[in-house]
Amino acid sequence: MENKINCAIDCVNGCVLGDKCPNQGYAAEASKFISDTSLDQMIEIAQEALRKKLTAPPKWVFPDQE
Repeated sequence: MENKINCAIDCVNGCVLGDKCPNQGYAAEASKFISDTSLDQMIEIAQEALRKKLTAPPKWVFPDQE
């Protein structure tokens, strides 16, 4: 039985699974994005995301009524 870990908690100081990490593909994608994207483009992407978040209508969450 394989142990389940929470990467957000257990891998804060680095991956604890090493080569067995199921998320290695994401690290490669992130490295490619960082190397292929200029800092100015990253800032533009972040500003656009913030603008969309600030102009989005509020989302109301209603608890289940019994």
